[in-house]
Amino acid sequence: MPFSRIRILRRLLPEPLPLKALARAAAMDAPATTVVVNDLEARGLVSREIAPEDRRCKLVTITTAGREVLELAMSTPDPPPPGLADLPPHQLRTLRDLLRLL
Repeated sequence: MPFSRIRILRRLLPEPLPLKALARAAAMDAPATTVVVNDLEARGLVSREIAPEDRRCKLVTITTAGREVLELAMSTPDPPPPGLADLPPHQLRTLRDLLRLL
């Protein structure tokens, strides 16, 4: 499954989100997020529900199947690219911290 799909599923794990907030949380534009959500919905990994507090808004919710796929993806070993595996721990921490700034 492409990383963009996993990224969306991860953002939905804590709580359902409106599409606009989901796009912002995943650092994606709204049209790309819509494409991903449509694909995930077709696979049965997310669903769209009317927000109880605003019936004009739809919330995207991760399904049980989506949670299972996400759990499998997160538990699958993903070895670092060549070169990163050779960095000492303090340099890996520095790299992680720098990437979080992006």
